[in-house]
Amino acid sequence: LARRRALAGYPVVIGSRSAESAAKAAEALKDLLREKGVQGAVSGAENVEAAKVAEIVVLTVPFSQHAGALAALRDAVQGKLVLDTTAPLVPPRVGTVQLPASGSAAVSTQAPLGEGVSVVSALQTVAADKLQALEPMEGDVLVCGNQRESCDRVIELARATGLRGLYAGPLANSAASEALTSVLITINRQFKCQAGIKVVGFR
Repeated sequence: LARRRALAGYPVVIGSRSAESAAKAAEALKDLLREKGVQGAVSGAENVEAAKVAEIVVLTVPFSQHAGALAALRDAVQGKLVLDTTAPLVPPRVGTVQLPASGSAAVSTQAPLGEGVSVVSALQTVAADKLQALEPMEGDVLVCGNQRESCDRVIELARATGLRGLYAGPLANSAASEALTSVLITINRQFKCQAGIKVVGFR
């Protein structure tokens, strides 16, 4: 995500639990931008510091680290848009839908952060390998959130990533896209592919 958004001209701050790891990732991305002849603002910082300076905070952690990440970031993300890409995958049965008691990971994100944070859920159905390849992609991204304006901003980010974003209703509807992650994992294992989703029947 950082690669594609930096290449699209967005300033990017990469966060990590280790400031050193974040700085290393930022340098690698700067090298890629130079290779592509693109001017971009890229930096790295420890997660909380990155969240403090970011306008939009993108949460990309395994479900097992989800609660801990939210607790650490709560104060730093107040008044901001948090884009949560988390899919509630529980090893070893990641190909089986296992939604949390709250109904979805995204709903579990909103509760501890409070109403001062606009949480939007998206991108669970996009394979990380396809994003990293930097080749043109096709497919749709279901965007769920309780504030339509925030969802529209994420739809624009999806477009910059090379995908079509579609508003799919309130945050609770994220349960559908989160569950689809396990379905797609099962399909991808069976056919050895990197399938995504595409909504048809309209323009």
